[in-house]
Amino acid sequence: MPNIHKAKPTRAQSRTTTRLTPTNSTSTHPTVSTSTHPTNTTVNPAEAFFTDLLNQIPLPRWAVFTIFSAGGLLMVICCLCVCIKCCCKEKKKKKKKKDEQMNLKEVNGKSTSTLIQSDGAEANYGSTKTYRGKLLYSLEYDAALSELIVGIKQASGLKAMDFGGSSDPYVKVYVLPSKAKICETKVFKSTLNPVFNEQFSFQISKSALLKSTAVMKVFDFDRFSKHEIIGELRLELCSVDWNHVMEEWQELAEPAAFEEENLGEICFSLRYVPTASKLTVVILEAKNLKSMDMNGSSDPYVKVQLALDKRKWRKRKTSVKKKTLSPYFNESFTFDVALSQIQRVNLVISVWDHDAVTRNDAMGKIYLGCDATGNQLRHWADMLSNPRRPVAQWHTLLTPEQVNATLSLKKRIPIPGKLVESSQRFFPH
Repeated sequence: MPNIHKAKPTRAQSRTTTRLTPTNSTSTHPTVSTSTHPTNTTVNPAEAFFTDLLNQIPLPRWAVFTIFSAGGLLMVICCLCVCIKCCCKEKKKKKKKKDEQMNLKEVNGKSTSTLIQSDGAEANYGSTKTYRGKLLYSLEYDAALSELIVGIKQASGLKAMDFGGSSDPYVKVYVLPSKAKICETKVFKSTLNPVFNEQFSFQISKSALLKSTAVMKVFDFDRFSKHEIIGELRLELCSVDWNHVMEEWQELAEPAAFEEENLGEICFSLRYVPTASKLTVVILEAKNLKSMDMNGSSDPYVKVQLALDKRKWRKRKTSVKKKTLSPYFNESFTFDVALSQIQRVNLVISVWDHDAVTRNDAMGKIYLGCDATGNQLRHWADMLSNPRRPVAQWHTLLTPEQVNATLSLKKRIPIPGKLVESSQRFFPH
């Protein structure tokens, strides 16, 4: 018999099974039936599409999964933000509705917390009386020296004027009707309960004292905008018993409608370089100046003057800005001031109205230096504590009479130090 070699089954053939199935009882040859067992090759179309998509992206699988995860997380965060915003709006609406209902109840007489007018005639109709805090002060009169001494001790529970729920309070003190001298305390940062412990003296005769009024105004300091008033006290001095020192707490009242005349504000920066002995004053701008012309406008310019040892020393002035009450200057002036002189120098800033025909009129004035008080002293101290760095600040203008009476400048005379320098320059050794 011929040798029959069995062929080695292929891999495809190995997957099939041979089964002998009799087709007929009379059949002598078996029928070979080949069947293929089903494998788990059925794939979900969505899964196949996702797999193909991943295969087409030229990035590792971990990077692709990271990107998809970050995108999903971002979408979740956005949805949360939208939900939170919607909730906040709903809360605000409910709170507003509740406040309106409370106001209606108060107007109907079920509550007596609103519509309380202050005792003064200047109170606004229908306004609510707000608590502004209280002030501890003292009054004393020295008849021998004709001197009134006003002490500003401390304040408590002041009204918050800043967004952070606090204030930067200071107190301004003067006596009416003369108002020849205005004094200010130091500024206390971020507090509603400042302790001042400062005293101010005013020269006033006994007869004038009984016709005068002491005014104490509490302000909130702001370097770059107008200082807001928190409250004030007005004391008729004729009703005070001067046989002893008066000291008491009193609630701050709403500012009176008859405020003092507004002369405007001016903004300037100061910079002192000790190594170079240079003092730089930059007049930036002014606003809300007093109208001096018939047409309701002015032609303002600014004088910058230095006084050494209360004597007039050096001065410069800006250009004139025509027909405006809010001029913009941005003009710089540099003075030679030695470090030994800086403690004895006063800087006088005055705003004038230019007139081509008649004499120029002074619109407002202010002075800074170690002899100054309040915001002016603070600005000067900030300049000295930050050498080589410009420090800008807004200031409220005062009347020229007030500044002249406080500063008491003397006429300019030659300064011995300058004479020595000049002689050394012309006659060197």
